Amino acid sequence: MKQFQTQLQACLPDLWRYAFALCRDRTLADDLVQDCAERALRKQALWQQEGALKPWLMKLLLNLYRNQIRHQSRRPRLVAMEDLTVEPAAIEALEGKLALAQTARAIQELPDDQREVLLMVVLGGVSYKQAAEALDVPMGTLMSRLGRARAKLRERMADTPQKQTPQKQKRGRR
Repeated sequence: MKQFQTQLQACLPDLWRYAFALCRDRTLADDLVQDCAERALRKQALWQQEGALKPWLMKLLLNLYRNQIRHQSRRPRLVAMEDLTVEPAAIEALEGKLALAQTARAIQELPDDQREVLLMVVLGGVSYKQAAEALDVPMGTLMSRLGRARAKLRERMADTPQKQTPQKQKRGRR
């Protein structure tokens, strides 16, 4: 029991990064990780101790996320008035944030199966074999989903408009 809790605690940062990548909301990511940890402690008898704990936890978290999406689709989402205002930011700080936002948007636009595989392997740090087992798909399926996800990301990121240099802007005006 103590060993399980220690391993669970060691996985929490990776679980939080995975949860945040799935839902793009810090509060929801916190809730997902908390729900996942609580469920893992309740259901630790279901975990087979021969396997790694992290893929099992990530599958639990993914299932919780999928359930949350199903429930949210049935009811409208309310937004607090405070969240509707946007503060102006410095131009220098925006460039990095825009690149991250474009990447996050491109990841969110991926089909669910490809996004889940990409996030589990790249962000969660789970091996291909462990991810295939956690998602209950053959290794070849996992590899092809990951390959398609990476190709679509490269394609979408190449399609994003780049900042024009002053020389290009002058040519465009003629």
